[in-house]
Amino acid sequence: MPHIDTELERLKTKLLEMWDLVEYQLQSGREAMLNADQELAKHIIKRDRKVNQFDVKIDRMCEKFFALFTPVAVDLRMVLAVLKINANLERIGDTAEGIARFSKKLEAPVDPQLLEVTKVLPMYEEALAMFATCRQAFKENDTVLAKTLIKRDKALDKIYRKSDSIVTTYMRDNPDKISEALAVLSIIKKVERVGDQITNIAEEIIFYREAKVVKHKSDKKKKKD
Repeated sequence: MPHIDTELERLKTKLLEMWDLVEYQLQSGREAMLNADQELAKHIIKRDRKVNQFDVKIDRMCEKFFALFTPVAVDLRMVLAVLKINANLERIGDTAEGIARFSKKLEAPVDPQLLEVTKVLPMYEEALAMFATCRQAFKENDTVLAKTLIKRDKALDKIYRKSDSIVTTYMRDNPDKISEALAVLSIIKKVERVGDQITNIAEEIIFYREAKVVKHKSDKKKKKD
């Protein structure tokens, strides 16, 4: 295998390792929210430092790659995509840390009624499923799979758009649970952001494999919606 291909594989492998770490952070955030698990929330917050270390390491690997080689065409797009995917993974890690911080404010497991009316659990599950699908699309260079993620993000947006009014009604009917409701609302907003970041990654996969920029097209669709 040519040296340039070996280095590209190293880059891809390191990015997938970061992906796994961020996925752990997201999954743990769900458990911390459901169970008001203070210790798990603290663990998530502490491990964000490791996500940041991966971010810096991958950035430096990309810089070194540009210094050693003169990539063109698909190789150039690959490294540019890795840089942007890395940045989005780091932001998802930050978002997971934010979810953990709001989970720390919960004094008891979330009221089942609040979980049901806000649909925060189906929303979170879909975000986790999208994240796993996005990893598969990157690993397998599957642009068809990547394109499905852009459409799936609409389900998260729909729940997010209804959340303010739903939580407001819940707080009116349950004034003793205002703090809990506000924490869940903040987590919903974080999960919606995860969907946006996954969409960004999917767009980079499409750019890398097909040399097509789809970002502005999806922005226009969001405005219409």
